[in-house]
Amino acid sequence: MSNRIDGRTATDLRPVAFQTRFIAHHPGSVLVSFGQTKVLCCATAEERVPPHRKGSGGGWLTAEYSMLPASTHERKQRDSSRGKQDGRSVEIQRLIGRALRNVVDIDKIGERQINVDCDVLQADGGTRTAAITGSFVAVALCLHDLQQKKLPMKAKTVKDALTAQVAAVSIGIHGGAVFTDLCYAEDSKAETDLNLVARSDGGIVEVQGTAEGAPMSRKELDALVDQGLVAIDRLCALQREALAGLW
Repeated sequence: MSNRIDGRTATDLRPVAFQTRFIAHHPGSVLVSFGQTKVLCCATAEERVPPHRKGSGGGWLTAEYSMLPASTHERKQRDSSRGKQDGRSVEIQRLIGRALRNVVDIDKIGERQINVDCDVLQADGGTRTAAITGSFVAVALCLHDLQQKKLPMKAKTVKDALTAQVAAVSIGIHGGAVFTDLCYAEDSKAETDLNLVARSDGGIVEVQGTAEGAPMSRKELDALVDQGLVAIDRLCALQREALAGLW
């Protein structure tokens, strides 16, 4: 019998879905759902690059992340009304950018910048991991659109521009058990919370973990990572289904 809030087993993901081309005039738009967490990921291209990439023949990729005011139980103030981004949003968007640049071969996408915008429509834990997982699909669709338009780039197919897939998942320890893909209620009670970003080839891109109570042991850390990699393998399979015909 499961002791999780929603009846899942310890290793189960929440229901994951990718609604591609969510915005009609942007092919690289995806509404990704991890249970009740819903993030709109949009990848768009600009025919310019930052100064450090000018003349390189290659491009760049950057990301932005924000939460809509009504995405949480209590209204979240817009960054624009505060006059600056909160530190959490800056940290997450940098994480998203690093994760995607790990698999996008920016030297093959032409001298252009891909902008990835992640807007949290509804938050129930794991917004950063959902954003990374959905953004990979959005970027692949954006690259396919550029190739269909026959814009200059070295990559001739989507796979040419991507060295692997990338996805992310949250893993936690509660009551001595390791749980996959925490919802907010689980995350708020977890003794240890870890976000794992990894590639489809098993390579680990980033690990963010904190023990809120007792420090985690090496054995627990290994269990968190091992269980997370299994979940990421499943997420990558779902990404390929969403990109049917392109991957």
